[in-house]
Amino acid sequence: MGIRIALAGNPNSGKSTLFNTLTGSNQYVGNWPGVTVEKKEGTYKKDKDVSFTDLPGIYSLSPYTLEEVVSRDYLLNEKPDVIIDVVDASNIERNLYLATQLAEIGIPMVLALNMMDIVEKNGDRINTKELEKSLGCKVVEISALKNRNIDHLINTAKEVAKTKIQPMATFTGEVEKYIQKIEDTVSSLKGDPSARWYAIKLFESDDKLPGHLTISPEEQNKIESIIKEGEDAFDDDGEGIITDARYQFVTEITKNTVKKGRSGLTTSDKIDRIVTNRFLALPIFAAIMFGVYFIAISIVGGPVTDWVNDVFFGEIIGGGLEGFLTSIGTAEWLVSLIVEGIVGGVGAVLGFLPIIATLYFLLAILEDIGYMSRIAFILDRIFRKFGLSGKSFIPILIGTGCSVPGIMATRTIENENDRKMTIVVASFMPCGAKTEIIALFAASIFVGKWWFAPICYFAGIIAVVVSGIILKKTKRFAGDPAPFVMELPEYHIPSAYNVVKSTYDRCKAFVIKAGTIILAATVVIWFLSNISVHGEFRVFADDSTDSILAAIGKVFAPLFAPLGFGNWMATVATALGLVAKEVVVGTYGVVAGLGSDLGADDPSMLEYVRGTFTAVSAMSFMIFNQLNVPCFAAVGAIREEMHDAKWTTFAILYQSIFSYVIALIIYQFGNVLVMGEPVTIWTIIAGICLAVIIFLLLRKDPNEKERLKARSIVTES
Repeated sequence: MGIRIALAGNPNSGKSTLFNTLTGSNQYVGNWPGVTVEKKEGTYKKDKDVSFTDLPGIYSLSPYTLEEVVSRDYLLNEKPDVIIDVVDASNIERNLYLATQLAEIGIPMVLALNMMDIVEKNGDRINTKELEKSLGCKVVEISALKNRNIDHLINTAKEVAKTKIQPMATFTGEVEKYIQKIEDTVSSLKGDPSARWYAIKLFESDDKLPGHLTISPEEQNKIESIIKEGEDAFDDDGEGIITDARYQFVTEITKNTVKKGRSGLTTSDKIDRIVTNRFLALPIFAAIMFGVYFIAISIVGGPVTDWVNDVFFGEIIGGGLEGFLTSIGTAEWLVSLIVEGIVGGVGAVLGFLPIIATLYFLLAILEDIGYMSRIAFILDRIFRKFGLSGKSFIPILIGTGCSVPGIMATRTIENENDRKMTIVVASFMPCGAKTEIIALFAASIFVGKWWFAPICYFAGIIAVVVSGIILKKTKRFAGDPAPFVMELPEYHIPSAYNVVKSTYDRCKAFVIKAGTIILAATVVIWFLSNISVHGEFRVFADDSTDSILAAIGKVFAPLFAPLGFGNWMATVATALGLVAKEVVVGTYGVVAGLGSDLGADDPSMLEYVRGTFTAVSAMSFMIFNQLNVPCFAAVGAIREEMHDAKWTTFAILYQSIFSYVIALIIYQFGNVLVMGEPVTIWTIIAGICLAVIIFLLLRKDPNEKERLKARSIVTES
């Protein structure tokens, strides 16, 4: 029979790194039943009989967040054979708080002291024997990043699972007396390995205690009497008494087991004095992100993307395939469908894979060294001024990969108003799919303009800030932002395995989407562009303006004319972008005939785009598609997280109206100031819209008096 191991630990303790090291490719990701919290499971790559469940990163088992509820329900209901508690040994005191709670559940446990390389580098020493004695469990020193002592950890976990030795963390003083009284009072706890944990939760008056605990009315009265006696003795409520007892217990352990080798600042502290400096933090962040996009777009994007698009997909794949199909007598329409529709559409998307992969690779490095955690801390200062907390930046940051997990990540925000507002604005950042549109214009309209891609990134941040100010002044989102607490991990050299795996997984998801959703979309686009409104089937027609696709586009094109892209092709591309933003590029790949044999009279997609857009209309098109509703999958995620059709409708309408207004302002003012065009009625409307936005930003918060009054009441009480 196999051994089931649960991996638990604080966020940034290295738990995910350990999970990846243990399972390699033998892992799968889904959601916990009934909730949107990610569930990771896998088998040990050296022993298929050992399976792992990577629990969400948590600070405690008190059910304040969905992650904590999921973790404790799993441990209590599923009863894994052993728990490996992954502890950041360089910050052991804070991490041991969770360890004391895990030790009470009654499941065998192994304490994995991770990041021991950093501990040794700092000259610190940890007495593992004394630590084992204090917690009643085995302690193993490891470094998940450097794959050190991992086999010993798993062998120890196997032994502990077989012996079924349960850890025990007992408090000092009178607290134990009250816990034992409750344990003795409840008859259903007799013989239960989790009896101590239940007794503590009863003493804390935990209203989310699992309902399967049977307590008679007589026992309930006696428990309440014990709690009152304890609260009177300590002059505190039950939860406060237990929390204080835990901290005293942990402080005593660390005092007896941890010896600091040196005082003063660590290397990470010295770096943080610069990168998190109040004045230098933002310029450094801006410089790093400019650098990331400059490398991806200018250095990699230019030559590599041009070769992949024009040579690989254009000449080698498209031209070669067309020649082969023609030589074997394939029907002309089928040749067009395969070359122009499938290769042209999907190839237009995959042609930008080098840029996407480079971005993912560089961002994975920043995540792995620990810098991205600092960005959340840095932006908390700014976001807080505009009505959002630093916690809002985490989903926004995740959204740069894909809006869907970014929206789902908002569940970690306790304040309901903050959470809903973050859901509304989280998709403003350019996700991987939107990056393709950025790459398309960077390679066609803004050639050599290194600032274009970073501007699109920071436009997302500005949109978040502007929306935060505007929405926070409405009654729907009024209130102070939630406090932001986050563990900042030690800086370390990035793991090649973690960086490559992260990049590979994201690129794999991107390619799968190109091979499924985008393939289907480009085939549909090809058929619609090759069937006329009169029902005639045409192939390689000189004039495609009478196609069904063109007819549909022309109906809605006037709506986008004030934004500068009122032609049917841009309209259709924008509309189909709701399926997946990658389809925007794929649409141009089909209508431009990118997959055909490129010749002097048959321009590439980049030339096609240059002839369709000006610099101003391209910027308007880019910003509209970036700020607008990302895709149907994101709409589904919004609906799932909002749990309300009205809130979902509000989010979609806000994103649509906001993106339209911003694109209108960019095009109308840019057309006059940059292109030298005369002022029109739409320019005046754009000016009015800009004035309204400025008014909403600068107006006094109508809810400020109520907030100040509420604070005054709290202070007085």
